Amino acid sequence: MDIAGINLVTLIASLMVAAVPILLAAIGELVVEKSGVLNLGVEGMMIMGAIGGFMVAVATGSPLMGFIGGAIGGAVLSLFFAVLTLGFLANQVATGLALTMFGLGLSSLMGQGYNGVKPPPTGALFGPLGDIPVIGPILLGHDWMVYFSILIVAVVWWVLRYTRTGLIIRAVGESHDAAHALGYNVARIRLLCIMFGGAMAGLGGAYVSLVRVPQWVDGITAGAGWIALAIVVFASWKPWRVLLGAYLFGGITVLQLRLQAAGSSIPVEYLSMAPYLITILVLVIMSSGRSKAALNAPAALGQNFHASR
Repeated sequence: MDIAGINLVTLIASLMVAAVPILLAAIGELVVEKSGVLNLGVEGMMIMGAIGGFMVAVATGSPLMGFIGGAIGGAVLSLFFAVLTLGFLANQVATGLALTMFGLGLSSLMGQGYNGVKPPPTGALFGPLGDIPVIGPILLGHDWMVYFSILIVAVVWWVLRYTRTGLIIRAVGESHDAAHALGYNVARIRLLCIMFGGAMAGLGGAYVSLVRVPQWVDGITAGAGWIALAIVVFASWKPWRVLLGAYLFGGITVLQLRLQAAGSSIPVEYLSMAPYLITILVLVIMSSGRSKAALNAPAALGQNFHASR
């Protein structure tokens, strides 16, 4: 079915792929913020995962090793944030912004010599089943990372809602002083959450350079980390809403590309800025006043903790 020269089946299949990097980064940041930490360095961790995963995949010839390398790259960079904010009690907002700038610069340096290099391909998980009309391209024609991203959302939802680990994370995010008084190691819990968020952001970045845009160029993540941050707010810190938000923004990104290809009369510049404009609007609307989304934010979000206080 075509509407205005755009095939809906192809559009839906493409948005599922486009949403993966944003979804992985956003679900990782959701866990970080649930623990009471605000890490604005998602973009920096994503692009470090992109170059780290690309380098490992090219060196080993294995996309799987590339994804693992990307996750490690993001997690390692997140350790710098953890040391500064948990150890030295640095301002979380300023440290996160610095992390993004550091990641962008370091990735550009590491990526010298990789321009024009093609990574090993990541094939479809179900092979020929993806050729089944309508159902195939939408449900069966994707690589394994598309399904993994949905699975990780389900796992995070289950852990946060039904397990003792999730209860502890939420308790630390709501009141770190009360959690400390109950005997929980707040710094250790937040450190693990920060590393998980970094690994997910790095994994999302690796997906950009290995699958979404299978090549390396400076700034390849193109603001996906900032969109992921907006989605966490848009989702009111709820995992399944993160999935919905990622697909929504993925759809907007793909739609503007399809409209350009279909020769839309809307100027290209307006179409290109659409995802970022909508991101800003969502942040403004969801953060204004004492909205429901603001009331769902963890009470201790962005607050540093020191055991001696």
